[in-house]
Amino acid sequence: MSVYFLVVMPKTLNRDHGYPLRVVVPGVIGARSVKWLDSVNVIAEECQGFFMQKDYKMFPPSVDWENIDWSTRKPQMDFPIQCAICSLEDVTATKPGKIKISGYAVAGGGRGIERVDVSVDGGKTWMEASRYQKTGIPYIADDISSDKWAWVLFEFIVDVKHSTEIVAKAVDVAANVQPENVKEIWNLRGILNTSWHRVQVRVGHSNM
Repeated sequence: MSVYFLVVMPKTLNRDHGYPLRVVVPGVIGARSVKWLDSVNVIAEECQGFFMQKDYKMFPPSVDWENIDWSTRKPQMDFPIQCAICSLEDVTATKPGKIKISGYAVAGGGRGIERVDVSVDGGKTWMEASRYQKTGIPYIADDISSDKWAWVLFEFIVDVKHSTEIVAKAVDVAANVQPENVKEIWNLRGILNTSWHRVQVRVGHSNM
């Protein structure tokens, strides 16, 4: 197994962010990025700690707390395609007119983001958002210069005339797409809910 470490030191780290040194392992979920270590041990077998053995694991719907067997599953190290709208909050009162919808998308395994689709009618119709990692430079999923393990930012400007539900979903270069709702991916632990991100937007005093 190969392990790659990325050490970024643009400026002095404070204690809250891991002073004196922070190590990031690209492609591994954030739950594995533990701070303030006293030591690092390189071992041949999987860590036997609680979180690796009896926490971050996914099981099928047939498994419940009565019949769960933790040893039958590997811990979750990767994450599926996902995106989130960051510029709006649920039931945000706004005036009719143009608003900017923006957020991030990321795919596991170093896969690029093929596109981010945005809907302003609850998922009935979709439009493609623009994507970038560097301001002013369009993002190309398979471009050698793109940061495969980093977030891809997206934005879309839309004319909203009445209250509605705004939805976003992402697709990666392997054609993996976010599920419509959590029912499709339900699991005992409730982890990795990457269903469509939905935001309810209220325009003026109109009703949904």
